[in-house]
Amino acid sequence: MTRPEKHSTPQVSRSSMIVAALSTVVEWYDFTLYLYFATVLSRVFFGGGENSLLATLGGFAISYAMRPFGAMVFGHIGDRLGRRRTLLLSMMLMTLAMLATALLPDYAAIGPAAGVLLILLRCLMAFSVGGEYTGVVAYLLEGARPDRRGLITSLASAASEIGALLAVALSALTVALMSAAHLDAWGWRIPFFVGAALAGCVWFARSTMQESPDFLRQVRQHTVPDAPLRHTLAHHKPALLRTFAISALGSITYYVGITYVPAFLTSSGILAEGRSLWMSSGAAVAVILVTPLAGALSDRVGRKPVLIAFAVASMLLPLAMFGLMGGGGDLAIAGGAIVLACLAGGVSAVGAPATAEQFPGEGRLSGLALGVTMATAIFGGLTPFLAELLVQQTGWNAVPGAMIAAVALVVLPAFLTMPETRPGWHVTKTHRATNSLLSDDQADGGTR
Repeated sequence: MTRPEKHSTPQVSRSSMIVAALSTVVEWYDFTLYLYFATVLSRVFFGGGENSLLATLGGFAISYAMRPFGAMVFGHIGDRLGRRRTLLLSMMLMTLAMLATALLPDYAAIGPAAGVLLILLRCLMAFSVGGEYTGVVAYLLEGARPDRRGLITSLASAASEIGALLAVALSALTVALMSAAHLDAWGWRIPFFVGAALAGCVWFARSTMQESPDFLRQVRQHTVPDAPLRHTLAHHKPALLRTFAISALGSITYYVGITYVPAFLTSSGILAEGRSLWMSSGAAVAVILVTPLAGALSDRVGRKPVLIAFAVASMLLPLAMFGLMGGGGDLAIAGGAIVLACLAGGVSAVGAPATAEQFPGEGRLSGLALGVTMATAIFGGLTPFLAELLVQQTGWNAVPGAMIAAVALVVLPAFLTMPETRPGWHVTKTHRATNSLLSDDQADGGTR
């Protein structure tokens, strides 16, 4: 009987893994900051009119259309020239985009051009982020022990929530300490300056990272694909569809179930701006705690059963939680937000290794670029705007939960039919079957 392979490739240093895992803080700090500050930005850049919030969320959706293009460009670089190089380049562009956003003139200074410039910088940010999360997930997966891939890659999701927590905490603190006039005049710039400084520090730390051992293997074996995107399309179409399905559920549970919630509570008149942001801090803490637990669980029982369980939960819980937040008191609002956040964190935690394991090392980043970022562009960038529009048009507070449930229902068949990707799962099944046969032999006196 073959024993599970625990060290199929040499692992990278602990410091490189820590830098890679924590670097997703910047990506999610920026995008979460934009959504948590959406009501402020709507006044600063779009004049604060009746449709200014929709314009702000629409800009977020438009910028997300650039994410798949960035993912394909950075995926090609990562598959051809190495994971480390693509992670350095993407972080450099993110630093420049955040700094430029902090320096932008507002609507009072240049009129509608302010909103146009904001959206253009969001497009640059989305382009650079396109290769960020998938690059980090691939790096962590390839550097981790096979029997701990779920836990290690889930750290990218946990770190992203640290970024979200920083964003919401700093946003809430800025709102609390400033008058509305000072906040709109210059205070909104502070969180973006902080983000630019944070991105610069991460870029410097990344310069010390080792290259992925799996990419080094490809170089030694001369298996680096000449055209990674074409290679993936030719050989891994079913994997692309499964990756899209996993990422669709992860994206809508995150972007509707976490990042849209403060705007939902504020625009619906349920909570004031500052209180909704502080409430979201508690939800972010809950996600940080639940994410590694979900990743470790997938190492123990497999990616497939955990994904199925989260899909079923996504069909039931969001409808109830949005309805609860729409009509309940403070405790009900906090409870609903925490449940939604934990659900989204769990899906993201298991989705990270499950999507990366759909592809071999050759062309892995390009595969993730197509599957993950296409789903994120549709079910992440567009859904906060669509959720706000539907709530305004229908007056039904549970609409965002219905959107999550619909996506969960559609992707569930893909989860039910997907193969298990956790390393060693087939060995474990064989081991159990062998033990069962041995037990039968002993019960029969060894006569078989």
